[in-house]
Amino acid sequence: MTSLHPASPTRWESLFSDLEAQARAQSAAEADALVSEMTRAEHATMTLADRFRAAVGTVVTLELLDGAPLRGVVREVADEWVLLQGVRPEPASQHLVPLGAVAGVRGLARQAASATSRRDTLGLGPVLRTLQRDRARVTVRTLSGAVGGRIGRVGRDHLDIDVLDDRGTRLVPFTALLVVSEAP
Repeated sequence: MTSLHPASPTRWESLFSDLEAQARAQSAAEADALVSEMTRAEHATMTLADRFRAAVGTVVTLELLDGAPLRGVVREVADEWVLLQGVRPEPASQHLVPLGAVAGVRGLARQAASATSRRDTLGLGPVLRTLQRDRARVTVRTLSGAVGGRIGRVGRDHLDIDVLDDRGTRLVPFTALLVVSEAP
């Protein structure tokens, strides 16, 4: 009678180990794909304001729609605007920039931070009305140039600048507004 030798236990262990390794590799690949998809989905909800919120205290350089750069430290951010504190060689005044006037940014990290307070949703109009109330001297830069004066009126989508040098008034639609800076 011939004896049948059962397959060696090592062969079966090796087979099961190989199958287990394949299953682990497939699970890892699926997890990587899921993480990548979730990351893309998260990035799709990120706004420019969120990127600026994560950069408060950081020096950035904005390229405005007229092509001119504006360098400063990010101080405040809301959904519609960013406030920069100028740094040398720029004058050290503050600059209120509507996010719609930004054509590009250098110096922002890849991180983002969501809005955390009601102030984050504060629109451009209320901030400009505060400058109007305080009778602050400002320089308003638009797509067609700059003018200095005081904010005389703020509407829903525009502001009036009471120009200091010729005592006239200039209406500026928010869509043409690039930056409102503290006047020297």
